[in-house]
Parts: sequence; C-alpha cells; structure tokens
Amino acid sequence: MPVNKETMIAIEADPNDPEDRAVSVAGVERGLMGRRIRRLRNRLGMTQEAFARAYGIPLANIRQYEIGRTMPPPAVRAYLKVIDAEPEAAARAVGMVA
Repeated sequence: MPVNKETMIAIEADPNDPEDRAVSVAGVERGLMGRRIRRLRNRLGMTQEAFARAYGIPLANIRQYEIGRTMPPPAVRAYLKVIDAEPEAAARAVGMVA
C-alpha cells in the first residue's frame, strides 16, 4: 500500500501552543521546494513577476510554490532544473526574451 505523505507527520504540533499545527511530510517537501524556487529566483536577481514573465510560469503558481501551498508538477520541477542550469537559454526557448 502506498504511503500517504499528507498524513505522515514530520513535525509534531507543540501541545503548549494552541496556534501550532503538525506539519506533514508532504508539507515539508512543499516548503523545501518553495525555498529552492525562491533561492533560484533571487540568485537570478528577479522578482516573482519578472521570473514568471521570463519563463512563462503563471505568477499565481510561482507564489503558491514559494509559500509551500502547492508542489509544482513533475514537468515544472524538471523545467526549473533547466532554468537553474541555463537560465538565458530557457527564457529564449520559451520565447519570453529576445
């Protein structure tokens, strides 16, 4: 039976903090991916808006990925690796910059 990372708890909630919540394994993975995307964008010296425009990824998606609310689908994760390795070529390939 497959493991459900949404229900597996990676970080328990603090019982002494009524506002604290447990964090799932999937939640940690989304947060780490968001951090990688933000670091890539910052390394390129781009705002979320500029990054979205340059690489043809919807701004709303970039925002959701960076805050860890959603995980980019596998194709987008692969594309982000290409952007990381060859940012100018990736932007040219999607025709967003000259």
